[in-house]
Amino acid sequence: MDVTISDISSVKKKMQVQVPQEQVAKELDNAYRELKKKAKIKGFRPGKAPRSVLERMFSKDVHADVASALIQNTFIDAVKQESLAFIGTPDIDPPELDPEKPFVYDVTMEMKPELADVSFEGLQLKKVLYKATEAEVDNQIEVLRKQMAEYKLVTEDRAAADGDHAVIDYEGLKDGQPFEPTQKTENFKMKIGQAVISEDFDRQITGMKPGEQKEFTLTFPDDFQNKDLAGLQIAFFVTLKEIREEFIPDADDALAKKLGNFKTMADVREAIFKNLQQGYDKRAEQEIQEQIFDKLLTEDFELPETLVKFELDGIIEDMEMRLSQSNMTMDQLGLSREKMEDQYRDVAKNQVRRHLFLSKIIEQENMELPEDALDAEFENLAQTIGQTMEFVKDYYQKNSDKLEGFKHALLEKKVFDLILEKAEVEEVEPEASAAEEADPPASE
Repeated sequence: MDVTISDISSVKKKMQVQVPQEQVAKELDNAYRELKKKAKIKGFRPGKAPRSVLERMFSKDVHADVASALIQNTFIDAVKQESLAFIGTPDIDPPELDPEKPFVYDVTMEMKPELADVSFEGLQLKKVLYKATEAEVDNQIEVLRKQMAEYKLVTEDRAAADGDHAVIDYEGLKDGQPFEPTQKTENFKMKIGQAVISEDFDRQITGMKPGEQKEFTLTFPDDFQNKDLAGLQIAFFVTLKEIREEFIPDADDALAKKLGNFKTMADVREAIFKNLQQGYDKRAEQEIQEQIFDKLLTEDFELPETLVKFELDGIIEDMEMRLSQSNMTMDQLGLSREKMEDQYRDVAKNQVRRHLFLSKIIEQENMELPEDALDAEFENLAQTIGQTMEFVKDYYQKNSDKLEGFKHALLEKKVFDLILEKAEVEEVEPEASAAEEADPPASE
């Protein structure tokens, strides 16, 4: 067997394998011998049909089967002989088999790019010391109070006022005709003062009593935010059905108990503060990682399309999963897979560059994941998803491809730890302007 390797690009090679004619003839002999035992041909007893007859009747199928067998029997040996660590699925172009000639086939395969060693000792980095504040905790608690608000029906004889929550039926006519943007709507909920339709609309609702009907005409300004209504005069017909008052609970221990596994508001504050700080710590970690990539990942190299496609598939599958959790699909949002691939291709390529860079350091430093470290991560994951460690471990043992991905992700984290150990990290306070502009991490 002769093997020839040629470069198509820095990450793509063509391997040509030539199988000697003698081996081709041997495989053909074996194939016709087996066929002779099984073939049922009119005029010949089983196993007695001459090869010439078999060739005339079955040569096309036999040649195809032998070509496939020759590829299966020689491909792996050829790859091992040339020490080719290909990725993805090779593209094999099987030619027609000629019994009188060597069998030659071509294989196109992608490889990981060969990167230069990475020198990372003494890297100068800055770590911003973000700190959660009591004011941020107060803001989060205010959000929780509003989320836990109750809306009680107003039974006393009074008119709707600013801040009330109203339930109305309404319709808006344009030139006396039904108009799609203000079509007849029943049980529409609105808070007076929030200008869901417009400020003038809210003013018209103010002062109405439940059961009251009202007709009024509004002229919307030319620069109105809703372009469908800008510059138009609409005649509205409104019925106020009910008024509800918003009652926001006090930030006390009673509220804490309604929020879950908390006994006191002090417990809630502590949990919020911890969550905020974890968000800030994650932000600082991500910023340092970005600095590492900016300073070290400067080499431009070609990317294997196999890895880009794999990354793209992961991005799209993740989006599909998130949408399904909201009972939505990409079709409902007018998104096709082709559009998504175009939109996120650069993101996928950037992620692949980073993964390859981190993989280079893992190989360069001969990094491995000890069994006890893997078990510790299994335990952390089990606690996060509310399962036993045995459940998590069994899942990954049954899904070897996912296990390898899990291990590699952990090794990538260790790359950052290694770089930080050998780096010069300057701790700095957040700049006032940046702190004011940045949104605090959301409480979970």
